[in-house]
Amino acid sequence: MDVLETSKLLDEELYSRQLYVLGLPAMQRIQGAKVLLSGLQGVGAEVAKNLVLMGVGSLTLHDPHPTCWSDLSAQFFLSEQDLGRSRAEASQELLAKLNGAVQVCIHTGDITEDLLLDFQVVVLTASELQEQLKVGTICHKHGVCFLVADTRGLVGQLFCDFGEDFTVQDPTEAEPLVAAIQHISQGSPGILTLREEADAHRFNSGDLVTFSGIEGMVELNGCAPRPLHVQRDGTLEIGDTTTFSHYLRGGVVTEVKRPKTVSHVDAEMVVDLAQALESLKGTEGEPLEEQLDKALVQRVALSSAGGLSPMAAVLGAVAAQEVLKAVSKKFMPLDQWLYFDALDCLPEDEEPFPNPEDYAPRDCRYDGQIAVFGAGFQEKLSHQRYLLVGAGAIGCELLKGFALVGLGAGGSGGVTVADMDHVERSNLSRQFLFRPQDFGRPKAEVAAEAARRLNSDLQVTPLTYQLDLTTEHIYGDNFFSSVDGVAAALDSFQARRYVAARCTHYLKPLLEAGTKGTLGSACVFIPHVTEDYRAPASAAASEDASYPVCTVRHFPSTTEHTLQWARDEFEGLFHLSAETVNCHQQALTSLAHLDESQVLTVQQVVLGVLRQRPQTWRDCVLWALGQWQLCFHYGITQLLSRFPPDKVLENGTLFWSGPKQCPRPLEFDTSQDTHLLYVLAAANLYAQMHGLPGSRDQTALRRLLKLLPLPDPQDLAPIFSSDLELASAYAEFGPEQSKQLHEALEIWTVGPPLEPLTFEKDNDFHVDFVAAAASLRAQNYGIPPADRTKTKRIVGQITPAIATTTAAVAGLVGLELYKVVGSPRPRSAFRHSYLNLAENYFSRWVPHAPAIQKFHHWKWTCWDRLEVPAGQPERTLESLLAHVQKLNGLRVRMLLHGKALLYSAGWSPEKQDQHLSRRVTDLVLEVTRQVPKPGQRVLVLELSYEGEKEDVTFPPLHYKL
Repeated sequence: MDVLETSKLLDEELYSRQLYVLGLPAMQRIQGAKVLLSGLQGVGAEVAKNLVLMGVGSLTLHDPHPTCWSDLSAQFFLSEQDLGRSRAEASQELLAKLNGAVQVCIHTGDITEDLLLDFQVVVLTASELQEQLKVGTICHKHGVCFLVADTRGLVGQLFCDFGEDFTVQDPTEAEPLVAAIQHISQGSPGILTLREEADAHRFNSGDLVTFSGIEGMVELNGCAPRPLHVQRDGTLEIGDTTTFSHYLRGGVVTEVKRPKTVSHVDAEMVVDLAQALESLKGTEGEPLEEQLDKALVQRVALSSAGGLSPMAAVLGAVAAQEVLKAVSKKFMPLDQWLYFDALDCLPEDEEPFPNPEDYAPRDCRYDGQIAVFGAGFQEKLSHQRYLLVGAGAIGCELLKGFALVGLGAGGSGGVTVADMDHVERSNLSRQFLFRPQDFGRPKAEVAAEAARRLNSDLQVTPLTYQLDLTTEHIYGDNFFSSVDGVAAALDSFQARRYVAARCTHYLKPLLEAGTKGTLGSACVFIPHVTEDYRAPASAAASEDASYPVCTVRHFPSTTEHTLQWARDEFEGLFHLSAETVNCHQQALTSLAHLDESQVLTVQQVVLGVLRQRPQTWRDCVLWALGQWQLCFHYGITQLLSRFPPDKVLENGTLFWSGPKQCPRPLEFDTSQDTHLLYVLAAANLYAQMHGLPGSRDQTALRRLLKLLPLPDPQDLAPIFSSDLELASAYAEFGPEQSKQLHEALEIWTVGPPLEPLTFEKDNDFHVDFVAAAASLRAQNYGIPPADRTKTKRIVGQITPAIATTTAAVAGLVGLELYKVVGSPRPRSAFRHSYLNLAENYFSRWVPHAPAIQKFHHWKWTCWDRLEVPAGQPERTLESLLAHVQKLNGLRVRMLLHGKALLYSAGWSPEKQDQHLSRRVTDLVLEVTRQVPKPGQRVLVLELSYEGEKEDVTFPPLHYKL
């Protein structure tokens, strides 16, 4: 088989999100891959779309069959204008536009043995068994990876044959474990103690590891991989170290991933094995056909004529991922067979196909779907009104699916897509509806236009406002009253929680999906039927993770600490300091509101080597060099002068022990790439902040640095005039320091305003500065450094993503949509789903029922509320309280936004009676100083029980205006 030349550079900006999943070596192998895809119905289109988006070298299409009406329900490259044309020819142009770096070709002849030898992977879809056996045998014989994928109605299958000796270079998505070393003993075996005790539990006995950065026992640095054994006390045995040098300090232990070999049999052998089995018998000897669920068999058979977009999305995504595994040798391949069905989409108690005419073809784009669910259901789909929140990767796939199934494509139906973001280049490798000419345009508008091209009947409205507390005047009572359901495709748990709360408030079904790399989930939440949405505790907590200032600035012990420190440095040096200089007239007032780290960074700019604004590139380089010395040499020496390496605490323990790693100052060296990168990035950012031209010439910079003297410590002395950097992270910023800094600011304010820089994850100098600063900080403290890719991912808060996982979860959401739109279903019909494409894990389960809460005789769930009309004339507070007591038999008090309507505004108990006679809206205005918003139909009041100490969350009271 041939492999394409991969001399062309990988477009890291385009593939940035999937690089975090696959890594550079795997991506380079994908870029050189040649794939043959035969069959361009729904599954084939999904496979092709995913492979082209993810950047395979070339994709050859084969499907001479003419386009027919039933193709259009799942094949998004085809339209009514393509009827009668070859599917491959009709699909090629649109497919090629997805990624200009991929060669998309057509083969019009037969599939011969000579043709197959030209490819690394061959995929058959919508093929007959005889063809599968013939092509599979040839591929197995010549070592060509072979896949068969297909769906029929609500069932689908996938078969893979990667040969008898297929080596997986990297079986899992997880990054190799890296941990800092505390100590290594000499002996047989040598005992390794990790700095962080928790790290030991991440290793397993038998893991292979190697070492770097060790001082003293240098024989381990760069050694051949060594097996380790985890002991009960958390230490690690690493083999014989008796003859090695004495361990001094530092070092990192890194896991070495081991390749795995898998062996597959070909399709013909599977058939032969099946035919060799004796006739299947029932549990008591009766023929199998007497035990079959005949209704189920009939249902599968009758619906198999249909083609469904969600099923094609799921099977096509998994098949495409297996192709990528074959060419990249990344992740374990499927154990040959996958069977998947979604028969739970069919009504449980109805007679299958009660009216055959309802399922007959109508020569329309929904014929493939009508064959499964009927024309009546199709009509119901067309009148639905849905809100899609998010037009990113998952949002684009969902909107594509909505267009194909005809959601909101007729009558009073419609889809509103809401997203405030704009199209970026990195979106193109997984966000199907965007093209290069769309850069900079609102995602919602571009996605809406693209969806209309897929289905001209789709009624889709773009909104460029995000959903949050600030836009409730847009997405308010009137808006949600016209919505039948909500689909959420959001990338933060904070946003998901808010949208879910809106759905609970308005009693709307919520379809929700998310991905991270090869991990994906799809969930459905139905009012009064299932539980409501709850963000995973660990995931939600990680979004709000923060570290103590003192730890980050003085005692870092993890890679994350160094990254946070570097990110804070960027914010202080290039944003906060510029803002402070620009607001010099209020400098002292501003300083009073700055914390320790912020004041320090302002000092570093105006009290450093330069005591006035830079005028040239040389000045900027000089400042950057002084900043390097300050952070990684002088600052560390000053810290050690206050806390020497041998400092002992009152209890007899060493100050520098446990997670507190004793730092060491670095010596500036122009031959060290990280040293140079820091100065280059810092000088360019400093120049930009002052409106000066920068430079990318590293050679010239090295020459200039050799000519510049290292800054004198005395020039940096004012920065250490307080205890801020040395003793306490919370030392007060005294009058003398304020005066000194204010005088310096007066000098700096002469001239035009400075440009505060805002960190951008796609700006090279921004990322270079943070990556270099964090790496140097890690060297100071002997912490495993993060490379540039990891730095960008963490600091830029980038979620790793690939097109295959995105397509799979969107398909799973589409399957639940069928149930939500159809006739009312019991909870047992719905499914939450979770998948891991890297490890071939797929789970679907019935959602939990909503939790029942009880107080005295009163029972309720999260979906319940008390609804009280305002009435004409409007109710008084006394009338409202009496009505509520009549509803639940309890005496309660009312609160709005946490404020009691009866006891606020300084009212005395003696005057309560006169307030009981006042109108509710009048009291609300007095308590909250707010009037109901235009279009607001409900005031939401909280209920608090009088006379009980326990904390009870009662259902809200909806006071209808």
